[in-house]
Amino acid sequence: MIRDALLLTAAYLLGSVPFGVLIARARGGVDLRRVGSGNIGATNVLRAVGKNAAALTLLGDIGKGALAVGLGRWLDVPPTALAMIGLAAVAGHLFPIFAGFRGGKGVATTLGVVLLAMPPVGVLLLLIWLAVAAVWRYSSLAALAAAAALPVLAWFLDGRPALVAMGGVLLLFVVVRHRENVLRLWQGTEGKIGQRARSSNGQIVK
Repeated sequence: MIRDALLLTAAYLLGSVPFGVLIARARGGVDLRRVGSGNIGATNVLRAVGKNAAALTLLGDIGKGALAVGLGRWLDVPPTALAMIGLAAVAGHLFPIFAGFRGGKGVATTLGVVLLAMPPVGVLLLLIWLAVAAVWRYSSLAALAAAAALPVLAWFLDGRPALVAMGGVLLLFVVVRHRENVLRLWQGTEGKIGQRARSSNGQIVK
């Protein structure tokens, strides 16, 4: 019990590391929460700072989810504990203690969690995201499509009830955090991948 509690705490703290905020500030002097969508993830970093900073943010956000679950696997925790660790890491990204509990949307961290918890499912999620993003150029749509496939793929390719349930909760996280994006997609006002971000006063970030 003590071990599992420590792992959950570590997973949450790992998830709370706001790579997007730190990298945007270091690479471009940008307060990421005041530009574009205000999101701390790689898509907003791409719009506000550029490709290199976005790539670093993406790797960091994927890596923290993967590291949390990888630690659980290394310690051979049961599936239920592994699922809880994965959820704790994503919850840390959504509500980071190191960034005033104002987090991102959890897509990259979810990918990192799934890649380590259920590798075949993680690879397919990545391929779905890339395919949808390449065709329609909407990061949010790609995220929603991949998230929708997650519990189904978990059921068919893994089958462990705890991890299937984790997939369902992660889908819920993604949908709730993308509710404004869904509205903008419906209205045709959603920003596409690579579109320049605007600051809180409406100016385009250079």
